[in-house]
Amino acid sequence: MAQNSYLLALVGAGIARSLSPELHEREAQRHGVRCLYRPLDVDLPQEAPGEHLQDLVRSAGLLGFSGLNITHPYKRLVMPHSDELAPSALRVGAVNTLVFRPDGTTVGHNTDLAGFAAAFARGLPGVRLGHVVQLGAGGAGAAVAHAFLDLGVQRLSIADPCADRAHDLAKELNEAAGANWAEACTEEEAEARTQEADGLVNASPIGTEHHPRLPLDPQALHAGLWVADVNYHPLRTPLLHAASALGCAVLHGGGMLVHQAAASFRLFTGLEPKASHMLADFADLTADRLAHT
Repeated sequence: MAQNSYLLALVGAGIARSLSPELHEREAQRHGVRCLYRPLDVDLPQEAPGEHLQDLVRSAGLLGFSGLNITHPYKRLVMPHSDELAPSALRVGAVNTLVFRPDGTTVGHNTDLAGFAAAFARGLPGVRLGHVVQLGAGGAGAAVAHAFLDLGVQRLSIADPCADRAHDLAKELNEAAGANWAEACTEEEAEARTQEADGLVNASPIGTEHHPRLPLDPQALHAGLWVADVNYHPLRTPLLHAASALGCAVLHGGGMLVHQAAASFRLFTGLEPKASHMLADFADLTADRLAHT
């Protein structure tokens, strides 16, 4: 049986402008329940950040939180501090939704995978899925890559500033696929491969308001390419601006945000969200921002 009130939070760094609080609170209001959702913008010390994150999670439980959303850069760090990991989190190797049970124990889930898959199917239907280049192999990147495996991409090239992270993700994906489906590459190789690829996805924080630049040389883009970005601050990132100018089909990160939020809302409350209403909320909340980009 659902509760009549929920205390939720988003834990991450540089998240003051996140739309997650509004999306959850508006959906809760439509269901006739109260929801207080606050961003916890925390820059944990570089020394033993996992221990500080563990303390934060424990404190949230003691304070009566119903759940936490976890975002960059803590999606992998929070995994050891979940009492149980759902199959979605085990598959992706990252947690973005932490649910507190009545007994105080926690279950870590990942709704990013399903969120990106739903947004991609809705925003870029019918695009070619032969070869896709992905920039970024962190928590969001792992979810996106697994979504591509489900969506039927035939070949995935992954680049990340941390070469080991890209190699580890490619190995994990190939074990899941049972074939040499994914391949790690350098950032320079990614640019060369993009020139011949069907699609490009940016799953790194490059292009956000904190890192306002292109994640690769725009000369690598071509008119036959579709381009997706998981970021939504700004909605039209430098990458999407450059791609749109060439006539590429593009997808911003708003759809992924909404669909993963809907899945998280379901886990937090047990109530069935309407993604269509939450997409309308997102459009309303970003109308002014979109008009000025």
